[in-house]
Amino acid sequence: MVIACGALAREIVHFRNMNAVPAFDVACVPAWLHNAPHLIPDRVREKIREYRKAYGRILVAYADCGTGGLLDRVLEEEGAERIDGPHCYAFYTGRQAFADLAEAETGTFYLTDYMVRHFDRLIVEGLGLDRHPELRDDYFRHYTRCLYIAQTRDAGLQVKAQAAAARLSLGYAYRYVGYGELEDFLRRAAASAPEPGA
Repeated sequence: MVIACGALAREIVHFRNMNAVPAFDVACVPAWLHNAPHLIPDRVREKIREYRKAYGRILVAYADCGTGGLLDRVLEEEGAERIDGPHCYAFYTGRQAFADLAEAETGTFYLTDYMVRHFDRLIVEGLGLDRHPELRDDYFRHYTRCLYIAQTRDAGLQVKAQAAAARLSLGYAYRYVGYGELEDFLRRAAASAPEPGA
């Protein structure tokens, strides 16, 4: 079982189906928990306990995501392991590559495929910019650009990402990164799964 952040669900299922490796199942924790990261550890614990009896091994496709190490404490207590990294941007790009990007331009707001697809709900409505557009300056005062780190080569999403950057009055940059370290993590999950009927 791979317990994943809901923001990664589409990508994980796509990877599994694309590579014909239906050797693992996926259960998701709601993506909105990024707005309340203190709730993430207990919600992941609940999922682990829900599936522990049915699955011999549980992996967690969740970065630390602002839990301040609390998620790792839960995983140690529950005997589960997660993908390395502080957030999905780092494991999509690769941790060293992300560190280099962040150092090169500190005022970067990152977008993933998921964030582009749900930009209005997550950012515009989620931050109240639809009701109070003046908050844009409070939230994004120190940002200079949006960097869309794309998991897929989707021209439609690129157009939406450019529109998102314009909505925030930020510059725009694009980099295709694929699934990065998430793909390696999922390949290990598939490789370690027992053969059917075993």
